[in-house]
Amino acid sequence: MTFPKEEQRRRAVELRALHDGPGIFVVPNCWDVISARVYEEAGFGAVATSSAALANALGFPDGYALDTQLHLATLTRIAAALRCPLSADVENGYGRTADDVAAFVGALVETGVAGFNLEDARSATELFDLDEAIARLRAARAAAPGLFLNARTDIFLNDIGDEATRLERTIERLRAFADAGADGVFVPGVTDEATIGTLAAAVPLPLNVLAGPEAPPAAKLQELGVRRVSVGSWPMRRILGVLRGIARELREAGTFGFTREETMAYAEANALVGAPR
Repeated sequence: MTFPKEEQRRRAVELRALHDGPGIFVVPNCWDVISARVYEEAGFGAVATSSAALANALGFPDGYALDTQLHLATLTRIAAALRCPLSADVENGYGRTADDVAAFVGALVETGVAGFNLEDARSATELFDLDEAIARLRAARAAAPGLFLNARTDIFLNDIGDEATRLERTIERLRAFADAGADGVFVPGVTDEATIGTLAAAVPLPLNVLAGPEAPPAAKLQELGVRRVSVGSWPMRRILGVLRGIARELREAGTFGFTREETMAYAEANALVGAPR
């Protein structure tokens, strides 16, 4: 499946514009075609994938274990099913070297995505050295000059390093990513309003934060200077919580109360995935 280049360019322009609009860009995270289509039909201007949700849906744990060819094939199917832009979470680029990252991102371009997140973590407890992270980002930038590159640091998400220097080290990395060609920056794991406001003011690029139970609402995040907020794997895990409740009802009670709860009609679900791009 070859994605039309002109259409991909149009979507990349749309994705970029969503970061510059008058309101904060709230982007929902999907894990397959039908979840992406639900978001699009709800009126979102763009959809992003969650690497954790997508990996789990395909039978892999989160954390650089996802089969890259399967990942790319899934992104291809999602992008082809949408009319709006798709941004892909591709973890750290799935490569040991900057050249490996460039090769992966070159393949990513062919899926039709309009942008992607690239993180600076080697593992859940270790970041790439800043010079290495910059080299990987520059390689990704060169491989996909037209896509929106959202550079992510996991210092706060994974509580990496001395707590007293986390803000300082995060700002250092975000500014370096901006100099290396990123279009936006992503700091998951921050919920404190003062910290968020400091980050937004310190970096000359759109700031993306991750929603969660402790995060301020979108309107407040916009006041603090945030330009993009995503929801990660929360929607998928919420749905899994509902499914686990259904499983318990079936197994323990043998009743079917879940069939009387709010649901999507059979015809609606089919229609969501039945229309070609």
